[in-house]
Amino acid sequence: MTDTIAAASRLQTEFTFELPHGYVDGEGVVHKHGSMRLATARDELSPLIDQRVRENPAYLGVVLLSLVITRLGTVPHIHAGVIEQLFATDLAYLQGFYRTVNGLSDDTATVACPSCGTRFTLPDPGSGLGES
Repeated sequence: MTDTIAAASRLQTEFTFELPHGYVDGEGVVHKHGSMRLATARDELSPLIDQRVRENPAYLGVVLLSLVITRLGTVPHIHAGVIEQLFATDLAYLQGFYRTVNGLSDDTATVACPSCGTRFTLPDPGSGLGES
């Protein structure tokens, strides 16, 4: 029983991912596999004082992802410049992955047709990064 309680109390804080296209570094090497850790309150708040974010609020997601991605292939240091160079598909994937691992979106929303009342499920755009 103690082992069950101990196993249940362990929190997974790091999650692996595979990018659809991958980050291409300066030598042309493609990096697709990486890991992301859970975001902390500091991760969500610190980009707000970043001058790049203050000048362009859309940059928030770039800075936030650069803080929580712990590994991307063999790239030695993940920083905003690396995130900026991702293909749009990979950036969108990582934004969705961030929302999923941090419990910010279930990626679907149930809606009802205003005319007939039929209910169905649609992809949920969720909140933007850093807007939790």
